[in-house]
Amino acid sequence: MTIRINDEVPNFFAETTQGRINFHDWGGNNWVVLFSHPKDFTPVCTTELGSVATLKTEFKKRNAKIIGISVDGVANHKSWSKDIQSFSGAHIDYPIIGDPNLEIVKLFDMLPADAGDTCEGRTPADNATARSVFIIGPDKRIKATLTYPMSTGRNFIEILRLLDSIILTAEEQVATPANWKDGEDVIILPTVSDNDAKNKYKDGWESPLPYIRLVKQPK
Repeated sequence: MTIRINDEVPNFFAETTQGRINFHDWGGNNWVVLFSHPKDFTPVCTTELGSVATLKTEFKKRNAKIIGISVDGVANHKSWSKDIQSFSGAHIDYPIIGDPNLEIVKLFDMLPADAGDTCEGRTPADNATARSVFIIGPDKRIKATLTYPMSTGRNFIEILRLLDSIILTAEEQVATPANWKDGEDVIILPTVSDNDAKNKYKDGWESPLPYIRLVKQPK
């Protein structure tokens, strides 16, 4: 199956480093950031899981739960977590899903259906497409996806920025411009009439172009 923005995220049961979960139940009413890795004990992924661990408080502020998945078993994950903590100085206290049979990465369209049914004998290059981030809303729908090559470490500060935008635009009738950061001006949606915008934004807005209405970020 193909996973697209606004699709309902597939549910699944899985073993993790923190026990067995039902994915939908585990996510609850939170935002969820699921990020995948092609293999344990790989250098770029080690830096990424460590980076996420150092940012856990930032994700928590946004009511977002973090969960990793790597195409290996939970026993490997637990051993790998020691290396990640040694490298980053941060404790890995979010779960990492074990997917030794490749079932979940296939469910999320990160590997093709004919990729086999075991992680044994597969190299990181064989699983190179399992390098995705999925941002999932409390409604269990996909809000954003990102896929990176194996040679480029993911920027989780950017993922926090993306999450800020998604949360804001889910609550307000606005969009965020290029390179926007939390607290900066936003764009009133074209679907909002000038009359309705005047009722909400008493101080008005700037229009550098007829179809762009910039306004201070709603609180």
